[in-house]
Amino acid sequence: MTEDAKPKGTLTLRTMAMPADANPAGDIFGGWVMAQMDLASGISAAERAKGRVVTAAVKEMAFALPVKIGDTLSIYTEIERVGRTSITLSVEAWATRARYNKMERVTAGTFIMVALDETGQPTPVPAE
Repeated sequence: MTEDAKPKGTLTLRTMAMPADANPAGDIFGGWVMAQMDLASGISAAERAKGRVVTAAVKEMAFALPVKIGDTLSIYTEIERVGRTSITLSVEAWATRARYNKMERVTAGTFIMVALDETGQPTPVPAE
């Protein structure tokens, strides 16, 4: 990542990393970061699908930098593709370092969400 790198997508979720989400060294658990990314994907996909969505797959995800206690985690989402019942999103997690007010990309991934009807069955994503 270059110094002037900027997030791709729309800011969808912001939260603060707390001690309960960290290991004894002060590094935030990767699963917690991934859960925040999943929440943001669900928000963005549900808005596009105009209804219920679930996570079908997560792929191409690697952690480049740690998130520390006190960092503000910002999740950016961008819809890459809308299929018949699925929505594929590019998701980036950026940490604003509490003590330095510096923003760094910590991870990114591709999330695939599926629209569901009232019975829990896949349903077509409506046209925009």
